[in-house]
Amino acid sequence: MNLVSKRYGPAEGISGGAARPFTGMAAVAMYHSVSPYERDPYLVTVTPERFERQMHWLHRRGLSGVSVSDLLAACREGAGRGLIGLTFDDGYADFIEYALPVLNRYGFGGTVFPIAGLLGGQNDWDVLGPRKPLMTADQLRRAADAGFEIGSHGLRHASLRRMPGADLIAEAEQSRAILTETIDREISGFCYPYGHLDEAAVAAVQRAGYSYGCAIWRSSSTGPLALPRVYVGDADGSVRLWAKGARHWLTWDYRGPGASRMGRLVGTGPATSQDAPLADGIQQLTQSKYS
Repeated sequence: MNLVSKRYGPAEGISGGAARPFTGMAAVAMYHSVSPYERDPYLVTVTPERFERQMHWLHRRGLSGVSVSDLLAACREGAGRGLIGLTFDDGYADFIEYALPVLNRYGFGGTVFPIAGLLGGQNDWDVLGPRKPLMTADQLRRAADAGFEIGSHGLRHASLRRMPGADLIAEAEQSRAILTETIDREISGFCYPYGHLDEAAVAAVQRAGYSYGCAIWRSSSTGPLALPRVYVGDADGSVRLWAKGARHWLTWDYRGPGASRMGRLVGTGPATSQDAPLADGIQQLTQSKYS
């Protein structure tokens, strides 16, 4: 699968300048919960007000949010320019109340990754809480009927890294079967819980019939079945969104003067001591525990 589009260039919306040929990785944003909150120890929640401003920021720059499947299909056809994948991990019920209306207002799509074995449950894996309800089967069907892609986040929100073979097969295959039956649609994408993966996990996802997989970080498995994503949190206003977009472009597409040094700063090579001050500034703007 070719994820590269020669026309797709998020830097156009980021910088306001002319579009640049794209030869790198499609941009995919990673969200979790969208709701009001008092505590958020794991930094997985974005308030509805912040989410609205973030979607407006994308729209104002000529960018459109789409599902991962639609993004990859557009990239294969050389038509991915101006598109960004929007993903929502865990399948929180608040997606229906807070995220879906905003996305509909802007004409955006996206991909929701529910946990097949916990439909109608809660996020018990977050030890510190707070507890958040997960989508029921009916809510999942509502999201699918509204045009949003549904992918799998496994059966139990368990780390797939070094998982025994039988359990690994269940996480990939059984979760896909449950979700396919629930929404009566094909499930094309898998999202690795915690972003944890290894060669065995990627192979299991491929054998289960998924056409793509979403990770978080870059790794030796990076590719169609382990797409890196950009974490978006409640602290991400316009400056941080700009910085994260610029970091993505510098990582995957920049080929101009100083490219090798910028590659070291954004993670494509080892940083040297003279890079440290600039690297620290980039890290502060673009990283959190999920990026």
